[in-house]
Amino acid sequence: MITSLLGSETHTRSILKAISWRTLGTIDTFVISWFMTGRIEIAGSIAVLEVGTKIAWYYLHERVWASVGWGRRQL
Repeated sequence: MITSLLGSETHTRSILKAISWRTLGTIDTFVISWFMTGRIEIAGSIAVLEVGTKIAWYYLHERVWASVGWGRRQL
């Protein structure tokens, strides 16, 4: 179908992509925070706090870009 070739995604796909990306991002945040502070409990607190907001922002970012036609290849 042409719509699938243009990059349209379901909400479920966008949510799962956001969760998988955020998991990697949270691990990265945790490791950097641990390295910078030397304290695992502070690193954990920072990583936990950023999870929810980053998932929401990523989801919204993906949905906005899904609605923008600019830069897509036309067949």
